[in-house]
Order: sequence, then C-alpha cells, then structure tokens
Amino acid sequence: MPRAAYYLSEPNKRTSCVVFASPHSGSDYPDWFLKQTVLNPKTIRSSEDAFVDLLFQDVADYGAPFLKAGAPRAFLDLNRSPEELDPALIVGVRKPGHNPRVASGLGVIPRVVANGRAIYRGKLPMSEAKRRIDGYWHPYHARLQSLLNESYQMFGEAILVDCHSMPHEALDSVCRKGGKCPDIVLGDRFGAAASPEIVDEIESAFAAAGLTVMRNTPFAGAYVTQAYGRPSRKQHAVQIEIDRSIYMDEKRVRPNADFDQVRALLSQVAARIVAFGQGGARLAAE
Repeated sequence: MPRAAYYLSEPNKRTSCVVFASPHSGSDYPDWFLKQTVLNPKTIRSSEDAFVDLLFQDVADYGAPFLKAGAPRAFLDLNRSPEELDPALIVGVRKPGHNPRVASGLGVIPRVVANGRAIYRGKLPMSEAKRRIDGYWHPYHARLQSLLNESYQMFGEAILVDCHSMPHEALDSVCRKGGKCPDIVLGDRFGAAASPEIVDEIESAFAAAGLTVMRNTPFAGAYVTQAYGRPSRKQHAVQIEIDRSIYMDEKRVRPNADFDQVRALLSQVAARIVAFGQGGARLAAE
C-alpha cells in the first residue's frame, strides 16, 4: 500500500487562514499495484498532477499549511465522494443515478486514466475499494477539515486553495475560440464555493505574476470545492488548475526547462495569497 494517506507541511507559526492542498500529486505506486495494472509505469501517471506538490512547496515558509496526498490518483481519487463507486469496476455496486464522472470511469476508485485507458483487466472486490477508502480517503479528508476548522477558530474564516494541473490538450476547445490560452483556470463552481472578493484576489495574484487566468472553463471544481466551499459559513474553496505544458514534459512526465522559473513564479503567487489571508489584512478590508 502507499506509505501514507497524506503528508503535511506546517509553518512554524500559522499566520494566515489559507490552507493549500494537493489531492492528485501523490506518486507512491506500490509494486503490487503496478503488477496488477495493464498500464506501464509512465502511462499510469498520466492522470497524476505530477510535481504540483513541488510547485507549492514553499507555502509553509509563508505561514500556511500544505496538505499533500500520499496515494496516487490512479489508486484512489481524493477529489471524489466516497460514494462515487463505479459498478463497471467494483463487484457488487448497484448502478447509481446518472453521474458523468462515474460513467466515464473516474469514480473514487478510478477505472481509467487519461484518454480513457483502462487501469485493470477485470473488476475489483468491494473489500479492496473499502480498504483504500478507509485507509486513505477518510484520513486525508479528516485532516483537511481539521485544518480548515483551525483556520476558522484562529482567524474567523478559512480559505482552501486546492491545487491541480491540467493537460494542455484539455484547453484546446478554449484556445480555438481565440485569444491567449489560459495558464491557470480557477474553479469556484460559478460562485457557489467562494466569495467573489476572495476569487478576485487569487486571480489578481496570478495575473500580477504575468499568468493568464480564466474562470470555471473548462474546469469549475469537483468534489472538494463542492464539499468544502461554504461561503455563508466563511469557509471558501477555490480550485487551481495549472497548464502542465508550462512546467513539465507531459509525455515523459518530467520537469521541463522552465520548471524552476514557473516554481519561483508560483511561490510569489502563493506568498501573496497567504498574505491576503492574514488576519489584519483581511479584517481591514471588510
């Protein structure tokens, strides 16, 4: 099994209500899992948000915690509900009402990776699905909620920045409509997951670094933003999608020549977002 459900980088002193998380950057693939899958070690990583944890590794230095997945996305998807079980993969699951994520093979235990490539030869027993959910999904989300609770208790508000990456080809339809392709897509479920002020500030932080930003197209946020975005309760969630092509070689799954430059830019962005979540600055703006 993957060695840990999550890894947490905590600041020496918590100075901000912002919590960063990366649910899809886990890369700990057990040998037995790699033997079980029909995919090669490179292809199995195609749905992973590779290196996103490294892009945001400085946030603890600025005063905010950073929660990172221990299990890889192909093993367990932390951005899905534990109820999103796929009857085409898990033995004994009843066919649910229409759920496009499950229907496409992207439930909590994924059936496919990018471009619909099957992970397994056959089905998995329910006991295996339960083992993964109990061992990895529940501990990760319990820790995430506790971090948000701590933010609320300390600062009267919590802001979750959920960090992801997107294949460049996912932007094809957006780019064809004209204009510059976005480097960053912010997802707030069309305003349901975070207050406009907070999303505006996050967008401004990326724009100040020279990055082109779009909102909610083609990604508006999935389970995490839906479950944790509660603006009326002063708990906000914003999903960040970064175009993988600006920092990595997608085919080889390795950092490209611009990786260090992009990491430095995103470190500046993170510092600005953390500063916005500091108590004095937030209260003065309200």
